[in-house]
Amino acid sequence: MLVVSEPDHIVVQASANAAEFLNLKQVLGLPLADLDGDLLIRILPHLDPTAEGMPIAVRCRLGNPATEFDCLLHRPPEGGLIIELERAGPSLDLLHQIAAALETIRSASTLGALCDQAASLYRERTGYDRVMVYRFDDQGHGEVFSERCRSDLEAYLGNRYPASDIPQIARRLYERTRVRVLVDVNYQPVPLQPRLSPLTGRELDMSLCFLRSMSPIHLQYLKNMGVRATLVVSLMVGGKLWGLIACHHYEPRFLHFASRAVCELLAEAIATRIVALESFAQSQSEIFVQRLEQRIIEAISREGDWRAGLFDTAQSILQPLAASGSALIYEGQVSSVGEVPGTQDIRAIGAWLDRQPRTAVIYTAALGIDVPEFAPLTKVASGIVAIPVSSNPGEYLIWFRPERVHTVTWGGDPLKPFVIGDNPADLSPRRSFAQWHQLVEGTSDPWGPADVAAARAIGAAVADIVLQFRAVRTLIAQDQLEKFSSQVGISDQPVIIADIEGKILLLNDAFRALLPTDHVPSQRLDNLAGAFCDPEEFLRCIRDLITYRRPWRGEMLLRGEGNDSKPLLVRADPVFPSKDRVLGFVLIFVDVTNRKAAEAARSRLQEGIINSHRVGSVRLDSKTDLIYQNLLSSVVENAQLAALEITYGVETSRIAGMLESVRNSTLRTAEVLQHLVWHSSRTSGDDK
Repeated sequence: MLVVSEPDHIVVQASANAAEFLNLKQVLGLPLADLDGDLLIRILPHLDPTAEGMPIAVRCRLGNPATEFDCLLHRPPEGGLIIELERAGPSLDLLHQIAAALETIRSASTLGALCDQAASLYRERTGYDRVMVYRFDDQGHGEVFSERCRSDLEAYLGNRYPASDIPQIARRLYERTRVRVLVDVNYQPVPLQPRLSPLTGRELDMSLCFLRSMSPIHLQYLKNMGVRATLVVSLMVGGKLWGLIACHHYEPRFLHFASRAVCELLAEAIATRIVALESFAQSQSEIFVQRLEQRIIEAISREGDWRAGLFDTAQSILQPLAASGSALIYEGQVSSVGEVPGTQDIRAIGAWLDRQPRTAVIYTAALGIDVPEFAPLTKVASGIVAIPVSSNPGEYLIWFRPERVHTVTWGGDPLKPFVIGDNPADLSPRRSFAQWHQLVEGTSDPWGPADVAAARAIGAAVADIVLQFRAVRTLIAQDQLEKFSSQVGISDQPVIIADIEGKILLLNDAFRALLPTDHVPSQRLDNLAGAFCDPEEFLRCIRDLITYRRPWRGEMLLRGEGNDSKPLLVRADPVFPSKDRVLGFVLIFVDVTNRKAAEAARSRLQEGIINSHRVGSVRLDSKTDLIYQNLLSSVVENAQLAALEITYGVETSRIAGMLESVRNSTLRTAEVLQHLVWHSSRTSGDDK
């Protein structure tokens, strides 16, 4: 490793082995131009001080006699230039290494199949003795989700490891540096000379360095497992560390730059496919939600009560969450279907829910453990998901799952993750990795992201129906106006109720909170026009609603502070107690800011996909550019498929962030691919 000052390109800091490794008499203190070889000439085209992003790889010759090296360049935050040199690796057949792998990844139809294929692909391309796809759960614990290994090795598939095995600081490094290689667990660390950087007077920031030494605790951990060499590749999904592809070898093993770049590229493609598959699972739940909403609307028309449509068949409400039972607490009454606790127990659960922080979804897979008073309900209600169906206390839709007694296999006792000996070398996360079996009682199958998303979607649909149902009853049952209007008034959903002349009978706090601060309190619907960016359009729609009794579905921009505006979806309906009579009008507003953000994210994604053909800082000739474009088309197709499934399978508030994640992953993949193709062309004998 060399640390070089700029703009004079003098080596101000170097690893102690630099001169010997490079076949040079001296390195420290010399300008790069004075070193035997063509290092400076090769890196000069890549020294743009404004450039950001991943390290750039350059093939160069150094030493006397000259030897070929792969050179990795990046700039630390404090300035200067870090140059890491490794012996040049062989050329790779990129079409063989990448194209078929991308097709395999893209064709995986389930998460399990994808991870199995990933483990196989990495074992074939890296040659490590064991390859594991390691997935983190919500608590940070890890599970070996897929595995491919030598037939004589003990299988780790299904083993779980406590979150303490990978501390938070290590997880942050995995997020920043996507590929880490340990060649030999028994290596001797090489110091930097001088230890403190002359550029800053502090220790060098080596966060992005490939040659960065490993933690002594991590090395001891691997020694305890009998592992000699590792390759770890991060799987980043939605901007978070979803899991790792962990490769173990029982002899020292080195992986050259080109192979590491292939590993990173495939990991990005796998992460993109994970997003698509998880989104697809949620989209399937969304289909059930839409059907359920339709049945509820039909029940209102047929029987005058929306609850009849909720529980008309067990499958309609249970299947979206794979629940065994469901119960509704509404206006003091309890309705249920399937296997549920007794009515009084359900009321007690409702009272407990009222004491919890108000959120869209409340869920647990261990109700009796979390709340001991409910321990007697474990057999039928170990797991619950609950959503409030209105702003009133005590009104919830709840799903139940029974206890599932099962055995969890840990890779060692999870209750004894650390052992402290007489010296730091004895500090180890665990000295025994023998399988440790734990009988788990009192819990249900965990609620997954698709379950929670389905519950949230059902909750939003039911809450809207409840609100509109109560608004209609407010107009029909004048003697109960005060009771129901207060319920509508405290709703989180903005709503207005007006009489047949357009006089406002109720304008709830949720809508009032949206109004611009300079807006004068309104008595009539047409007085609200000044609160909107296009008052004439608002007045036209209001006149059509009042005069011609035409329902109004549309989008309006509400004025905000300064030049800001808020997009609102408007649903306005006349209320007909009979064919020829109108009682008034109900207007419900939905803030679609998140939807607009999602549309903007879709535009940025398309722009990013278009720009992916022009990323990077290297120039490709026509031959290598054709290889690059052929491979990039598979990457782009994978990204577009993921974007489509995100759009239809994820709640609106999360679409923008997830599309941005896919965009960033696509651009990063394109950049990795371009550097890899360029580097491969320089190592194939064409560039002399």
